[in-house]
Amino acid sequence: MKKPAWLAIFLTLIINEVAVSQQKISFPSKDGLEVTADLYFLSSDKPYVILLHQARYSRGEYLEIAPKIVNLGYNCIAVDLRSGNEVNGVINETAKRAKEKSLPQNYTDAIPDVEAAIAYVKAQTDKPFVLWGSSYSASLALIQTAKDLRTKAVVAFSPGEYFDNPEFVSSKIKDIAVPVIVLSSKAECPSVKELIGSIKRQNLVTQFCPTQNGKHGSSALWKSNPSNGDYWLAITMFFSKLK
Repeated sequence: MKKPAWLAIFLTLIINEVAVSQQKISFPSKDGLEVTADLYFLSSDKPYVILLHQARYSRGEYLEIAPKIVNLGYNCIAVDLRSGNEVNGVINETAKRAKEKSLPQNYTDAIPDVEAAIAYVKAQTDKPFVLWGSSYSASLALIQTAKDLRTKAVVAFSPGEYFDNPEFVSSKIKDIAVPVIVLSSKAECPSVKELIGSIKRQNLVTQFCPTQNGKHGSSALWKSNPSNGDYWLAITMFFSKLK
């Protein structure tokens, strides 16, 4: 029996890893703050995935994740947002600069950094891109997806109403019109389901809930998470449908 395409991709993803260079880059945010990112470049004819980290983290959240996304046929940029700190030994350089300049570093203050990353990608290619967020940045990715016509799809790990307004996210994502996959820990599934329920086109939305406890944010894909394989399988199936 012939294996489904997504299964073949998943097996390749787990067994092999494309050798790709990692290069530190920077670009300006709207207010002039220099934003640091790691570029994982595969080819100029490939689309991009923009990777956004969770609270108190840095672009280091994607050290072991980005190479596998490249293996799916995408260039990646993992971005340091100004609301964050350090993870996996990688210091958040954007947050460090923001602190030095006494700039505000709340979650919503990172929106211009997300927009700057999108502007960088748009300057590199005409192809639609995938937005990928973790925790608070997953919420920002969903909001951005609702208003940016070049967004091809969104991957949201553990989004939520993490802002002062309890309907800040749900009120802004109703008109999303591209494929969405939302993943979370098992405990977060009910609140995540309620949040994405505000999206009108539910046929475009996929929610993944782990059978085990799982983990918060994109770190659910780390090898240290016992159920990381289940998350990777869900991601692989989602990306196989975007081709």
